[in-house]
Amino acid sequence: MSLFRNNNSPKPIVASETAAPKPALAFIDAVALIVGIVIGAGIFETPALVAANAGSETVVMLVWLLGGAMSLIGALCYAELATAYPHAGGNYFYLRRAFGNPLAFLFAWARMTVIQTGSIALLAFVFGDYASQLFGLGQYSSSLYAALAVVFLTVLNILGIQQGKWTQNCLSAAKVLGLLLLVIVGLAWASPPTSVDPTAPASTNTLGMAMIFVLLSYGGWNEAVYISAELRNLKRNMGRSLIWSIGIITAIYLAINLAYLQGLGLTNMADSQAVAAELMRRAWGNPGAWFISLLIAVSTFGAINATIITGARTNYALGKDFWLFGFLGQWHRRANTPIRALIVQGAIALLLVMLGTLTRGGFETMVDYTAPVFWFFFLLTGISLFVLRVREPNKPRPFQVPFYPLTPILFCLICGYLLYSSLTYTGVGAFFGVIAVVAGIPLLLLSGDRQS
Repeated sequence: MSLFRNNNSPKPIVASETAAPKPALAFIDAVALIVGIVIGAGIFETPALVAANAGSETVVMLVWLLGGAMSLIGALCYAELATAYPHAGGNYFYLRRAFGNPLAFLFAWARMTVIQTGSIALLAFVFGDYASQLFGLGQYSSSLYAALAVVFLTVLNILGIQQGKWTQNCLSAAKVLGLLLLVIVGLAWASPPTSVDPTAPASTNTLGMAMIFVLLSYGGWNEAVYISAELRNLKRNMGRSLIWSIGIITAIYLAINLAYLQGLGLTNMADSQAVAAELMRRAWGNPGAWFISLLIAVSTFGAINATIITGARTNYALGKDFWLFGFLGQWHRRANTPIRALIVQGAIALLLVMLGTLTRGGFETMVDYTAPVFWFFFLLTGISLFVLRVREPNKPRPFQVPFYPLTPILFCLICGYLLYSSLTYTGVGAFFGVIAVVAGIPLLLLSGDRQS
């Protein structure tokens, strides 16, 4: 039996009775979604790791600026793909048109089992860590909070896209305001101890690893393509939302790292286990540490919500195209959401939360688990832009990437370098991520002849 839907065969009942995505999101909703995904756990966890690998204050600021520039290059490529091929499946749809069903299947499988669900679990662990500092629930407090966040936000989005988007808008606004306060405190009140040289170089000085953590913190802007079928005035708003979001995020990240360096110094920053909390504690004592715990909980909660919204869209696209996962290809008309796709995604994320609880290294394990797989398919998406330009030259492209082909070539080189770095510098978690993707191959082999 073929896993692929034959266009000449009758459609299954579950597909024919469901609605399709409707344009329900405005420009500001897209910006809030992107900012909400990107500014999550990373900026509170990775600056210390970046400082430890950068070697100097100047390099710290340069790599964060470079991360914004790299993200903008990728966003320009994605804006062309999203406006030319608006589809709830996002990357999945581009890979399918460029390379065919088998590769698209593996990407959707990887996103369902590794990339998106791993990101949800990663964020949930950070939320649990900081929520536990506000109100502990016992020995497994962090894991309980993580699981509760996944369940609550999955149910919220099952209720409807309106509930999900308004929650996202409020959380994104709250986190930006909180981060601006953090910057003001770092620049105005905190100061590094006089006994420590703030310009002393860090010990590891591995630029490749520093860039992995920087781009992890920038990761998520590409999720905008998964709402391309739901974004109003797509031709105008997709490119604008990506460019504005990355500009806002880059400015915030540069300001935050300047505040960390000003308030702690490079060496203390590199050695810190909780750099934001340490900065606020230095300035305001324990109330400052409590405030930053609340801010991080709010930020990661918003990032989880945004990741849940976009992740389920790929599962929906997978269900529309492959018989085996046909139960996922249902779009609920009233809620305007893929309810079954949300449920499956939430269940897998809960399993990964359980795995992280057993390994006792949730955040680091999930970074290793997702990074190589993420950058591999990111690279293939960049290549798909070239393939589709050649294969479909007459396709209307409302937004065309500037300086073609140099810009997408640079994007592919960046992805290739980060793929190499993620395989070189990450730990055993990367092995399990790759194994999870390979586990999808037997399902692919059952597919038989490819259908167009």
